[in-house]
Amino acid sequence: MRPADLAREHGISTQAVRNYERDGFLPPAARTEAGYRVYTEVHAAALRAFLALVAAYGHATAGGVMVALHADDLDRALTLVDRGHAQLLRDRETLAAVRTAIGDLTSAPESRPAGPDSIGELAHRLGVTAATVRAWERAGILAPARDPATGYRVFSAADIRDAELTHLLRRGGYPLEHIATVVGQVRTAGGTSSLVKALETWRERLTARGVAMLDAAGVLSEYLRVRRPPPAR
Repeated sequence: MRPADLAREHGISTQAVRNYERDGFLPPAARTEAGYRVYTEVHAAALRAFLALVAAYGHATAGGVMVALHADDLDRALTLVDRGHAQLLRDRETLAAVRTAIGDLTSAPESRPAGPDSIGELAHRLGVTAATVRAWERAGILAPARDPATGYRVFSAADIRDAELTHLLRRGGYPLEHIATVVGQVRTAGGTSSLVKALETWRERLTARGVAMLDAAGVLSEYLRVRRPPPAR
């Protein structure tokens, strides 16, 4: 098989095929006396596996898996795959926690204060210390205004919403840097209702990634079979 034969199946360039071989994503090709590459069904299976892994895990992990396989380090390759599945599980758990938190915030809007509120009052309302609220502010999660006369923090209704969401996520064990990203999304969306739609899109992407991982597992298993056929009986 020529580079063009492999490239044609996936709609990529022949140079891409050569680059994948150069980077170790495909096993080395034999050469003719004239120096032309000669690919086999093993190379075709390797390319299918690599591209399926890219769709499921991203280019870096896919490349790492293939390089490990071609170094005969199957354990390393499988560890990279396992890490991808672990990350997907963490993303699903995070999504579930955020959806629960958003649901809690939107289920009884009349129970939330209109603001403004002081740091002491907010801390008391949440059952935390004022130092905890200050830590959330230092992490960039909260950005309360200041009373021009006293310099004291004044928490608006939006600030209180963000503090409530932060409190829920912290109880779920999520780090402050992660919570800052989530709260920033709520703030950018203009409230929790817009974020609900974004979370549904996120869920769909996670589902698609999970399906891609299933597909990649089958293609990768086929490559391992072709690369290492069972011994003849």
